[in-house]
Amino acid sequence: MAGRLTFRLVTATSAGPGLTVVGLGADGWAGLGDAGRRALRAAEVVLGGHRQLDLLPADLPAQRVSWPSPLLPALPGLLDGYADRRLCVLASGDPMWYGIGARIVELVGPDRVQVLPHPSSISLACARLGWPVERVTVLSAVGRDLARVRRVLAPGRRILLLSADGSTPSALARLLTDTGYGPSPLTVLASLGAGHEQRLDGTTERRLDRTAERRLDGTAENWPHPPGDPLNVVAVHAVAGPEAVLRSTVPGLPDEAYDHDGALTKREARVLALARLAPAPDELLWDVGAGSGSIGIEWLRAEPSCRAVAIEARADRAERIAGNATTLGVPELQVVVGRAPAALVGLPTPDAVFVGGGLATEGVLDACWAALAPGGRLVAHAVTIEGERELTIRAARLGGDLTRLGVERAAPLGGFTAWQPARALVQWAVAKPCR
Repeated sequence: MAGRLTFRLVTATSAGPGLTVVGLGADGWAGLGDAGRRALRAAEVVLGGHRQLDLLPADLPAQRVSWPSPLLPALPGLLDGYADRRLCVLASGDPMWYGIGARIVELVGPDRVQVLPHPSSISLACARLGWPVERVTVLSAVGRDLARVRRVLAPGRRILLLSADGSTPSALARLLTDTGYGPSPLTVLASLGAGHEQRLDGTTERRLDRTAERRLDGTAENWPHPPGDPLNVVAVHAVAGPEAVLRSTVPGLPDEAYDHDGALTKREARVLALARLAPAPDELLWDVGAGSGSIGIEWLRAEPSCRAVAIEARADRAERIAGNATTLGVPELQVVVGRAPAALVGLPTPDAVFVGGGLATEGVLDACWAALAPGGRLVAHAVTIEGERELTIRAARLGGDLTRLGVERAAPLGGFTAWQPARALVQWAVAKPCR
């Protein structure tokens, strides 16, 4: 972001310029409170989508400007162009809930913008369904991969999905069926808060009319409805069928959860690595020599606001990583095909780094340590004598902990059962000093 735009925040009745974001429901002007109406009446310019602008009374004096497409790249220029005028921005529902309000606050600053929220579609959906809002998992399919639903699926979970368009409910039904959650009841709530036009004292207003809302019900495996209203929310009460597999977000998924060719950080080692990498909100991980992507995937599953980049030299493994990420509900995992350390150049600064492959390649550990943010964590695993030597040298120079992990699993031995040791692993875990 190049810098913040400059606005002077004033009340809607003041004479100077200001910026107000007004949440608008499907019932339009009739559903606005006094503050929202005052802001719009005082505005010189109103920005919004065609549908939102059409909900405003014809006698509002402000200049109406429709959003361009694509919107986000043009937003800074639009706001800057009207910075010297009283400006209102229309948003659907609550502007700070998957809305344009958050982006505007990021650009302008929270002290220079006034946000007037309207009940969100999530609040309206919970009111219609009788679901406690705090017990609902909310996801959006608007500009996002629907596969993210896979991460949160669990028996009994209540999910509300903001649809991208009228085809989203059918696509979600197919996804649930494919993952073994076909018996799950689905409810599509469309045009929440919609109204009808009514003449009042010589003016036209829109009044809330619950009969204008639409509701469709069914189950995922027998979803009977064709694509319909694009303004919809899908409610899912997850019910696991006999083929459903529960995937916890706690690190340590079973090895068979991954498609791999043997290049996989095994379950026990994965748990040990994630414990030391310690994913925290909004942090970025580099998974160097990612193999099948298990470390980056479970980093993302543990904390949905985290980001991760998987760096893998082999194209076939990189393709497998992307497939595993989609299957396990974190399609946002970025996959970089290339060999470290060269492939690390230009990547954003990581808060944590895991080195599971290419450890003996010259310069890899040094490049990762140099790139790591102050206070960040680096974890590296070695299963060879050469790799173990590299970790021992680094630990002597930089500190941190060396841990040797040995795992034995019960396996058949003739007609009996015996312990079979897995290949021993050495872990180096170190935190970079803060400046």
